[in-house]
Amino acid sequence: MARRQARPAGGGRWLPWLGLAVLPLAVPAAAAAAACPSACPAACYCVVTPRLQQCRCERLQEPPRELPAAVHNLSIAGSNLSVLPRAAFAGSPLRDLRLLRLRHDNIRAIEDMALQGLPALRTLDLSHNPLLSVAAGAFGGAPLLRTLQLNQALLAAPLEEQLALAVRNLSLRRLELAGNALRALPAALLPPGLEELDLRNNSLQRLAAAELRSLDGPELRGLRLSLGANPLSCDCGLRPFLAWLRAAAARVLDARSLRCAAPPALRGTALLRLRPEALACAPRDGGEPGQLETASYVFFGIVLALIGIVFLMVLYLNRRGIKRWLHNLREACRDQMEGYHYRYEQDADPRCAGTPAL
Repeated sequence: MARRQARPAGGGRWLPWLGLAVLPLAVPAAAAAAACPSACPAACYCVVTPRLQQCRCERLQEPPRELPAAVHNLSIAGSNLSVLPRAAFAGSPLRDLRLLRLRHDNIRAIEDMALQGLPALRTLDLSHNPLLSVAAGAFGGAPLLRTLQLNQALLAAPLEEQLALAVRNLSLRRLELAGNALRALPAALLPPGLEELDLRNNSLQRLAAAELRSLDGPELRGLRLSLGANPLSCDCGLRPFLAWLRAAAARVLDARSLRCAAPPALRGTALLRLRPEALACAPRDGGEPGQLETASYVFFGIVLALIGIVFLMVLYLNRRGIKRWLHNLREACRDQMEGYHYRYEQDADPRCAGTPAL
């Protein structure tokens, strides 16, 4: 019995050594978990993993001034930032920040160098903000910016010219413009080297021939598009785009899901299943440029010419009767004038005047 009780006592001798071996593994994780919350503002929540540190903030009135220096992803949502001033995130150095999401923050203006102090930023999300003004140097502090998301951010004001100046010195690879009610391809916003363009849920009825030529240019030859949820009008004006789509279907990521929105006879039909001869020009759309108007004017001219010819033929065939009618009319007018002349002479003769009363 004494030997059997001695084994557990000897085995317990290793427990302190096992605790010392596990302690170095537990201390870094506990220290990292405790470091982030102490560095985050009260309205932010930070999460730390061995390879990623991210923070999420809500209900702010201005960009946070104190954040963990090693943060990689920062998300601010549901706030009222209104304006992103110069060096908006320079309160604490964020040299490792790569992703910045500013969704639903009521941002209306972005000033020059608003992203100063974010040298590693690669993705900026400004979706769902009523942008009214974007300075020419708004993104100047983020030279490595590659992805710009502006979904439902261009509805408050037309900002194509301002954004074109703001992105001209960037090397963007992806641009998202979904849900902005765009009616044409924003060619001014497409910097050379752009690889992906999201134009879903806009008001595009077609891509015109000039827009297709710009997409085939050497600077945008590698661009891929997303065009889903647009009200495509499947009439004769869609023929150039349909031909381009068939030849370059790989460049439209959702080519197989594109559907006709008009006319009613083709609504819901897949574009890639259409034949060019099925795309007719509806009269309400004016047909091909000027074709219906030209045909109407030509037809009206022909009708007038026919009426003129018929009128001249009637005159020619009744020339004798018309001549006789004119002669009779002239004689009647002469007799009438002679009657008036005779009456005038009678009234002017003093012998015919009445004798005055005595």
